[in-house]
Amino acid sequence: MQSTAKNPLEYIESLPEERKEAILKIREAILQNLPVGFEEVMNYGMLGYVVPHSIYPKGYHCDPKLPLPLMGLASQKNNISFYHMGIYADPQLLNWFVAEYPNHVKSKLDMGKSCIRFKKMNEIPYTLIGALVAKLTTDRWIQLYESSFTK
Repeated sequence: MQSTAKNPLEYIESLPEERKEAILKIREAILQNLPVGFEEVMNYGMLGYVVPHSIYPKGYHCDPKLPLPLMGLASQKNNISFYHMGIYADPQLLNWFVAEYPNHVKSKLDMGKSCIRFKKMNEIPYTLIGALVAKLTTDRWIQLYESSFTK
């Protein structure tokens, strides 16, 4: 179920206590490493990190009224999900992340195309998330996006 929170703080306040600390720490890792140009918003009922229309007026091809998304962070029923479209669009970034993950966490990586799932709150690699966030500038993300997802 998507959250109806109007802003990130309202979203965090709505979470169960056992998830708040982890979401806050992930959010802090993101915000401390977020390259210039990206903005934090509520997007698809979760925390979103996007290229705003002021930088990329075309918006998201699935719905041009929305800004171009890169990342999302959500508390789901069984896990915390961190979505990063860059690891889906850039094989080098994906390979780096998959190779680096075992250096930070002992458990197996639980990942879909752009979704990294954390089931154990004490095994979230906050430093690695921050390093991943820092790797894509807005210009590089737009370039990857246009070459991977648009015609």
